[in-house]
Amino acid sequence: MQDLSQNFSKLPDAAQLTHLNNSGEAQMVDVSAKVPTVRQAVAAGRVRMLPETFAAIEAGNAPKGDVLGTARLAGIMAAKQTAHLIPLCHPLPLSSVEVQVIADAGLPGYQIRATVKIKAETGVEMEALTAVSVAALTLYDMAKGLEKSIAIESIRLVSKSGGKSGDYENNVEA
Repeated sequence: MQDLSQNFSKLPDAAQLTHLNNSGEAQMVDVSAKVPTVRQAVAAGRVRMLPETFAAIEAGNAPKGDVLGTARLAGIMAAKQTAHLIPLCHPLPLSSVEVQVIADAGLPGYQIRATVKIKAETGVEMEALTAVSVAALTLYDMAKGLEKSIAIESIRLVSKSGGKSGDYENNVEA
């Protein structure tokens, strides 16, 4: 078994934990003193399925109708509702949300990519990740009549820009 003690030594001390108050209780971070900046986050994931399921969706033969359009719209709507779903997230007036559901015959299945942008005091990573997650779940729901073993995989932050912590690029191949 792997020794995890090295990982724990890298954890911040309690004074650096921004989502805890002085009593150790969860709290929403006060961002009122921050300067609004343009921020963007990109998240991605994939939905893997049998070739027959992929072919049926591509042909428009899914029992519930427009699988891809519904999944894309669900992702956009989910990004706008993130603060209602994830505790301690700030409700944000998003400037733009783009969700792409891209056919990938090599999986077979779909690559999902969400880009969220805002000018605000806090970032939109959670909104991008929520968009991808709900788009993938909706794709599953719309196609489960064709196949129950559809797999949702590798949901991750691809990049973020703006804010005090600067830019981030995830170079790990999923």
